[in-house]
Amino acid sequence: MSSDTPDVLTGATTASTQPSAIAPPAPAAAPAPAAGAPAAPPPPPGCALDRLNAAQDGAVEAALLACCGSRRWARRLATHRPYPDLPALLAAADEASYDLTPRDLTEALADESVAQHAPSGSRGPGTLAAHTALRAAHAAYESKFGHVFVVCLDGVPHEEVLGHVLAAIRARLDNDAETEREVAADELRRIARGRLAHLAATRPHGT
Repeated sequence: MSSDTPDVLTGATTASTQPSAIAPPAPAAAPAPAAGAPAAPPPPPGCALDRLNAAQDGAVEAALLACCGSRRWARRLATHRPYPDLPALLAAADEASYDLTPRDLTEALADESVAQHAPSGSRGPGTLAAHTALRAAHAAYESKFGHVFVVCLDGVPHEEVLGHVLAAIRARLDNDAETEREVAADELRRIARGRLAHLAATRPHGT
């Protein structure tokens, strides 16, 4: 998928800044209301979720594919609109993620690119060696499992991202293929949630 994706919420074409193979922290999703609590109010007219609900199917699917590279996943979420609030959208995304077939998962993993979203900005002694070790770990992972390494980094402090990713790759290299696909599928689900939360919170340019 191109790094430039149509911005269905603003009508513009913008360079994608969303997490891919390794996801930077995304805004936390609003918690679902407790049993017996009042229902969340509908989104105000003109908000991002409202525009997502009203957009044409093709534009919405293109935006959703930037959140998860499975076409069936994106079509399913587009078809089930409208969503009354963000928790409803995220719940539908989770359900669609849990229902990914092996082919869907392969398609989604193939759409991820570690090269475009590698950890950056770290400074200090040992940083160059850590990046070298990370590249070697990615290469070993891809050689063993046949797809890029994916991990959700929501809540991981920026200065800890490099070490967190390197430790996660090394730990998961011990998995067998079946176990690792299960882990990768759940990481993709969490990454998609963060991307969706960002998408639904995006405001038009100039507002």
